[in-house]
Amino acid sequence: MSIWGSLIGGMIGFSLGGPFGMLLGSLIGGKISRARSGAGFRSFAQPQQIFALSLIVLSAKLSKADGKVSKEELVAVKDKLKIPDNELDQVGKIFNKAKEESTGYEPYAQQIAQIYKGNLNVLEEVINILFYIAEADGSVSNSELKMIEHIALIFGLNQIQFNGIKEGRKSSGKLNPYIVLESKPDEDIQTIRKRYLKLSKEHHPDLLISKGVPEEVIEESKNKMRAINSAWDQIQKLKS
Repeated sequence: MSIWGSLIGGMIGFSLGGPFGMLLGSLIGGKISRARSGAGFRSFAQPQQIFALSLIVLSAKLSKADGKVSKEELVAVKDKLKIPDNELDQVGKIFNKAKEESTGYEPYAQQIAQIYKGNLNVLEEVINILFYIAEADGSVSNSELKMIEHIALIFGLNQIQFNGIKEGRKSSGKLNPYIVLESKPDEDIQTIRKRYLKLSKEHHPDLLISKGVPEEVIEESKNKMRAINSAWDQIQKLKS
């Protein structure tokens, strides 16, 4: 069953607080309580619904970061999130509401960080997919890059982790393997191998699915794994 089915209606009855609660409440006539804290969102809503909603809202905010919303970015949102045609109307309502409202992206990023506290690899996946959305029109603008980097900071990612995600977006022939594996060229092969194994475990698609990343968007996780494996292969050759 698609995660998008009855995404809005399915949230009725959940205890949603913070900016997400207010956004959904405005869409369904305030049927969702706005008085509860963000913790209620985490306790009652399904993890995959939370992740999907997070991507829709942040994608909407990102789409106007450079002052324009391109057709390519909108198509990327639909394609990357694998939104079926019959669900476009309701998902579009959330996207447009988030795009048009005056609330910035920061409160949403803060609530997402709280929801996924302790699951940094899931938050990294959100950043990974935001890069995909930003890349849709051919390049990531400076304003988009700054926004994604700030979201990563709000999520609790350090600069090394952020750089690893960004570098992993490149093709295998162009990426810097040390940046992808969050390592340094002067580190020994065993130290780097430990980091490789750690990253491989954290970004394994099965683990991410178990933590609430929907199967519809897991392809970017597979791309991240390919970048990690490619980086390790390159480092073994460089260190041999």
